[in-house]
Amino acid sequence: MTYDRSLPPREECVVQAMLHRQAERQPDKVFAVFEDGESWTYAEMLTRARRAAAGFRKLGVKQGEHVLSWLPNDKHAVLTWFGLNMLGAVYVPINTSYRGGLLEHVVKLSDAKVMVVHEQLLPRLADVDRGILTDAVVVGQAPAEMPHDLVPHPFSVLEGPDEAEAETPVQPWDIQYIIFTSGTTGPSKAVLSPYEQAHAMGVESYFYLGPEDRCLVNLPLFHVGGTIFIYVMLSHGGSFLLQSAFKTDTFWDTVRRNGVTTTCLVGAMTPWLLKLPPSNRDRDHPMKSMVTIPWNEDSLALSERYGVPMYTGFNMTEISSAIVSEVNPPKVGTAGKVRPGVQARVVDENDCEVGPGVVGELIVRTDRPWAMNAGYYKNPEATAKAWRNGWFHTGDGFRYDEDGYFYFVDRIKDAIRRRGENISSFEVESEVTRYPAVREAAAIPVPSELSEDEVMVIVSPVPGETIDPEALFRFLEPRMAHFMLPRFIRIVDDLPKTPTQKVQKVNLRAEGITADTWDREAAGISVKREKIG
Repeated sequence: MTYDRSLPPREECVVQAMLHRQAERQPDKVFAVFEDGESWTYAEMLTRARRAAAGFRKLGVKQGEHVLSWLPNDKHAVLTWFGLNMLGAVYVPINTSYRGGLLEHVVKLSDAKVMVVHEQLLPRLADVDRGILTDAVVVGQAPAEMPHDLVPHPFSVLEGPDEAEAETPVQPWDIQYIIFTSGTTGPSKAVLSPYEQAHAMGVESYFYLGPEDRCLVNLPLFHVGGTIFIYVMLSHGGSFLLQSAFKTDTFWDTVRRNGVTTTCLVGAMTPWLLKLPPSNRDRDHPMKSMVTIPWNEDSLALSERYGVPMYTGFNMTEISSAIVSEVNPPKVGTAGKVRPGVQARVVDENDCEVGPGVVGELIVRTDRPWAMNAGYYKNPEATAKAWRNGWFHTGDGFRYDEDGYFYFVDRIKDAIRRRGENISSFEVESEVTRYPAVREAAAIPVPSELSEDEVMVIVSPVPGETIDPEALFRFLEPRMAHFMLPRFIRIVDDLPKTPTQKVQKVNLRAEGITADTWDREAAGISVKREKIG
């Protein structure tokens, strides 16, 4: 694959220009398919996006301004995204599980005056500082008592007859969207993502996809994992099927019924599909390729059982799929090799490169400008730290071998990954320490039976107080996203500390689940994602 170091033209990376190009080439081809059976052609998508842009303009949104999208995976989220980009505004999606302090942080940081929000989520805004937010476009019915000083608008304001577009041409280096990180070493950071980054992340990494492909998108659109595959299909002139969530039992029926040819599986999705009862229809489907992360024995078994070629890779919100694999890579555990246009190194704490087999931090940069993040919004310190010495520091531990294959080892940054979500231990600990009897808290990952992590918190009590783990859990339940809620709670007199009074999480991880650890599942308490819509 030859790599072109020049910026791609607007028609190849800017949503506004790509929509026009595809609508002119194939106006009647279906682009978007939704769970309720509704579908939009490219011509319809262009018209709807132009009308949504006009609606946003009537609400006072200007080119370059930020607008929040707080929606589940559905047609409203897609229309909000494309309508904003058609206007040259910045799409800022946020996790539908956010509430409390984390919700307040991202809303204030966004500097958004307008939010598009599902009716079920609106009550969560009542008790948080909303910054400069003034208007809410509501999917569904706005409650009789809206949060104070927040003006409601029906979603139909984005579906009127008028049409509009950006007043000046949107360029590849302009910001397309802002996606929030998990906040691994502090509060969540807002990643500024140019259009060219999305092009490099998607089109160049998934070069094997084409106009005949239909992608099943079931990862959330407030994560880059969901967003990028819709972008890829738009660029290639293909189509996508949007689902609200991954659904094991109906996965293959959905694939067959809708002509799905590709998708992405993360974490526990692969073992869940392997656990389905064998069927004589296991290889009766149109699926031509899958991305699976991580690449392990389960991935290989899934490929062999269903006859689907598999790819893997390494990506994060801030970069652009720096490492990708060939079909069914020969080495279990690998993330692949560095793709064309990207440079990668594994380095020590002083940014000095280490040799094959040595674990260090993965740092990356691209040959072409704007092909990775443009920094963290309103956080110059974090931007400078991440980009020190001219390389982006991923915070992830890697090693590589003599053949050029890279292997993810562990997170250097303090994060937990559960059910496809990156969880900030900092934010878990912040909520846990709000409990009056808790003096200190440490959140760590412990192995799950399926894959990825379960959340465990170790707490020490305020002198003279006692902590009931179930009472602590019930305190956290309405305050935290479902995926952040701890499964395991352990109570200790004091957390282990270094001489500089930093918690020694390495010791807590080594101890893991001890005999005195409380397990909410053993206590008969289950946690489920709240269904929105």
